[in-house]
Amino acid sequence: MTLSLIISMSLFALAASLSPGPVNLVSLSCSARYGLKAGLNFVTGASLGFIVLFLLVGFSLHQMLDVLPQLTKILKWLGTGFLFYLSFQLWRDQGDLSTHQSQSAPRFMTGAMIQWVNPKAWLASVSGIAVYVPNADTNDILVFAGLYLPICWLSLGVWVAIGMLLGQYFQSPAKMRWLNRSLAILLAGSSVYILI
Repeated sequence: MTLSLIISMSLFALAASLSPGPVNLVSLSCSARYGLKAGLNFVTGASLGFIVLFLLVGFSLHQMLDVLPQLTKILKWLGTGFLFYLSFQLWRDQGDLSTHQSQSAPRFMTGAMIQWVNPKAWLASVSGIAVYVPNADTNDILVFAGLYLPICWLSLGVWVAIGMLLGQYFQSPAKMRWLNRSLAILLAGSSVYILI
């Protein structure tokens, strides 16, 4: 594997991870609402969940998706439905900042599972493997995943940091409600964009 290929894979991973999407918005919302620890917990789960998905796509699923193209459509619709559900949950949240609600903060497993229904994660996995590792070479897939993991975690960490900054400003329930509803609209919008 050449250095130029490694750099190209890294730039792809950065663009796919840092660009706005459902997981990025949930990371921002989680840290704004529940703080740094909850945000990083969610991001760690999301990063590891993505890498497991990425490895499965790399080692086997991309052949299955070639044979069963309708599976991609089914996954897209299921994922979009879940993202609309998350949007609805954000929309109806009342912005109560009391500490007893920390039980409802998205957790590690929520982060890991959200990637499996996130159409952006599937698209990034399938397209990344198809472009950079079309022969499904085991070593190349592992190198790509090894590059992707820290890049994904750090990119989502940027969204956590933005959420922390916004969380300092949104210290009243009314302002938190406004933030949650704005993020709910953006999340629903990103879901519609995925369907187009």
